[in-house]
Amino acid sequence: MTSFSVQAPRAVVMIRPHHFHPNPETEQDNVFQTRDGTRTTSEIATQAHAEVTRAAEALEQVGVKVHLFEDETKETPDSVFPNNWFSTHAGGHIAIYPMFSPNRRRERRGDVIEMLKHEYRVQDVIDYSGLEQDGLSLEGTGAMVLDHISRIAYAAKSNRTNEVAMERFCTHFNFEPIIFDAADEAGRLIYHTNVLMCVGTSFAMISLETISNLHRRQEVRNRLTENGREIIDLSFNQINDFAGNALELSGSQGRVLALSRRALKALRPEQIRIIERSATLLPLDVPTIELAGGSVRCMMAGVHLTPRF
Repeated sequence: MTSFSVQAPRAVVMIRPHHFHPNPETEQDNVFQTRDGTRTTSEIATQAHAEVTRAAEALEQVGVKVHLFEDETKETPDSVFPNNWFSTHAGGHIAIYPMFSPNRRRERRGDVIEMLKHEYRVQDVIDYSGLEQDGLSLEGTGAMVLDHISRIAYAAKSNRTNEVAMERFCTHFNFEPIIFDAADEAGRLIYHTNVLMCVGTSFAMISLETISNLHRRQEVRNRLTENGREIIDLSFNQINDFAGNALELSGSQGRVLALSRRALKALRPEQIRIIERSATLLPLDVPTIELAGGSVRCMMAGVHLTPRF
């Protein structure tokens, strides 16, 4: 397998929830959320806890370091998706983000940031959470899909992605912003960019048909392919099965693409072949977590920092 890539971190932060349930505050603009009337609240929480445990173990087995934190509170149903409230960047930088839903703002936790400072070389922490007072949201690498190689931040407009906040992030972190309108088959804005696209080292997965403006669609395609990436064009049905919600990581034997079992089943054989030219597929079973409208990529905050030890 190919060598380490700046696009594919060697470590991730994950949160294991003890009281998981789909968030009622977010279901209005997150059409990927679903309800399960066949299981009790307790059963859903227990199974979500087990899914995170197994996912973390599977990542560790392929050589990805997992910093696993527990969430035993009942006030943060979406804490399993830490990539929305912070991100890390080469050179020792951390960003903390403003969140759209009030109960999601409680997910930010100092112990995660302190661990990163202790384990990795951190130069600064830029906190944008104060923008919430002005009604501005930018939900991390859910709102933005970052190309760390070409320094481009892709973002679909939504309640969770404010253009002013994004411009500020891009100025501080040296990314070029590419913002576009993206909607599902019913014309509803897609709440997070990372459900419709994933940028790897040698490939990019994206549902181009969600971008109705044909000129903008071609522009996004061109920027994704300008450094030689191959495009895997996803359908509406495939992103509904979370095929775009994947994350490329660096394991001990090369790069892996972490995605859900459901997402893998949605991919066509020729799409799988493109991925397998440069990365090993790592499917994870997270059907309970997916009730909340996010999948494997949302569950991991990549660590793009240099270890101290």
